[in-house]
Amino acid sequence: MGEKKVMQFREAIKHAMVDEMRLNEDVFLIGEDVGIFGGDFGTTVGMIEEFGPQRVIDTPISEAAISGLATGAASVGMRPIVDMTFMDFITIAMDSIVNQAAPMRYMLGGEVQVPVVFRCANGAGTGASSQHSKTLESWFTHIPGLKVVAPSNPNDAYGLLRAAIRDNNPVIYLEPKSHFGMKGEVDASDDNIAEIGKGKIVREGKDVTIVSWGKAFVLCEKAVEELAKEGVDVELVDIMTLIPLDEKIIFDSVKKTGKLVVVHDSFKTSGFGGEIVARVVESEAFDFLDAPIKRVASADTHVPSAPNLEKAVQPSVEKVKEAVLQVVNNK
Repeated sequence: MGEKKVMQFREAIKHAMVDEMRLNEDVFLIGEDVGIFGGDFGTTVGMIEEFGPQRVIDTPISEAAISGLATGAASVGMRPIVDMTFMDFITIAMDSIVNQAAPMRYMLGGEVQVPVVFRCANGAGTGASSQHSKTLESWFTHIPGLKVVAPSNPNDAYGLLRAAIRDNNPVIYLEPKSHFGMKGEVDASDDNIAEIGKGKIVREGKDVTIVSWGKAFVLCEKAVEELAKEGVDVELVDIMTLIPLDEKIIFDSVKKTGKLVVVHDSFKTSGFGGEIVARVVESEAFDFLDAPIKRVASADTHVPSAPNLEKAVQPSVEKVKEAVLQVVNNK
């Protein structure tokens, strides 16, 4: 392991991009305000000074053009990183991602690779209201050919982004807006290249399994600490990658505890938590369950701008604890 340094989440993202751009001249960054301004969330400060405007490219406000250019560049050997800023804006880029980047390798018999990363600042909690607060992860888990990763802390943000940049497939990289200022120890070295498709058990336990990722995972960590004081021993799984999903780590944990709570930040209906539940039900792990599975997610409503209402529709430590206690008590 390399020497660890304390970084903010946004700094870990920047260092991952810088380290890969220094190693490979085919890597470049493109997006709105990524150059002189340093990124809307401060994730690209100073990069244009080091790499110049040909590798840190400020664009017009056209997500369709940005994603189209990046997909085309990736198909001919470049390795673009797209800063989509708010994930809500990815709706305008869907054609390039879903109809071009995702199926191209398949349609051309593997002769063309599409190594492009779409960085998406997602989630509520910043008072940005309905058009700037969505977490649209499940849309992309539905499309074959795309990988979807979701770090929950600065160290994983670094390791997963470096892995995503090196991957030869299009990757949707989720970065929670509310986490940009989060601080943590980061191994900013070549030793910290995450394995896409591999989750991790952050805390071992025997009473119930919590599966989560990204922004919601931090809530789960706090809930688990409080539950431990109440005598509930939770096993906490951070899947880190939605697609490809590390099913084994989930199934093995469920077999061990016999209970499951899935927690995520996106809307509950058709959220990726439902896919995890379905896979558990279809597996041999289902026979080990001795209580109904619970999901904790955002309410099926547009995100309010008022802070108290915004908080009310999101997952919380209290809601996670309530779900766990219901499962443990089989209610």
